[in-house]
Amino acid sequence: MLFPLSATLVASLLVLLGSAVPAELDRQALAVENAPACVQGDPEPPPYYAIDLFTTRRVPGSLRATGVANVTFRPSPFGVALSPTGSYVYDLAITIEDLSPAPSGAYVAWVTTPDLSTVERLGTLDDTHRARGTVAWNKFLVVVSLEADPEAVERWSGPIVLRGMSRSGKMHTMAGHGPFETEPCAVFGYQ
Repeated sequence: MLFPLSATLVASLLVLLGSAVPAELDRQALAVENAPACVQGDPEPPPYYAIDLFTTRRVPGSLRATGVANVTFRPSPFGVALSPTGSYVYDLAITIEDLSPAPSGAYVAWVTTPDLSTVERLGTLDDTHRARGTVAWNKFLVVVSLEADPEAVERWSGPIVLRGMSRSGKMHTMAGHGPFETEPCAVFGYQ
């Protein structure tokens, strides 16, 4: 069975083999690398790739806070970056509005798997309440916490200020809906 190869991949293989790259393939490779899609880290990704961050209303100064984590595919010469396990690698750009400065400590952004078994620190939010990082999971949660020690790397220990769920994380069975419903997803800010 034959698989179609992208112009970038063919051009890369020809260079590795020591062959000259035909002008048409070179132009196609440049067109792919300069494509204006969200694959190349477009600052305005489609709204579908945005994760809304909801306040927990448990931290003073966060009652009106709203945020978004824009998700883009990590750039790669092959179109999309993959982790060693085969998951997509995403770049996250977190922006939070209407959040008061931290009374003490700092706000820290985290990503975690839906069952909270694995947690990774994205980083401390800057003075404009922004942070950037990467994640290589299919389903994940974004959590912003108020930490007394902003250099904590294991797991958040302070109160959660905002949280959101990836689009793929919202896909689940109907066990919590219809006749099986005990608490609707909207109670937790998910629609």
